[in-house]
Amino acid sequence: MNAPEIIDPVKYGALWQKVQDYERRFDEMSAKIDKMETSIDKLVEMANQSKGGFWMGMVVVSALGSVLGYVANWVSKN
Repeated sequence: MNAPEIIDPVKYGALWQKVQDYERRFDEMSAKIDKMETSIDKLVEMANQSKGGFWMGMVVVSALGSVLGYVANWVSKN
């Protein structure tokens, strides 16, 4: 039968400190990820708001181009 291992308090303390450091790092990363998700949500919201303005601009430019093309065609016939 194997003899039970004796736990070295110094090694245990060092291991415990490492675990605490990793938990702190994970908490910091979790906070950063939450902040990034919030920023991405804001960017998506801004992109969705600007889509309508973009399409209205496309309509205006298209209509203006059509009118100018019609006028140019009418002027060139006369």
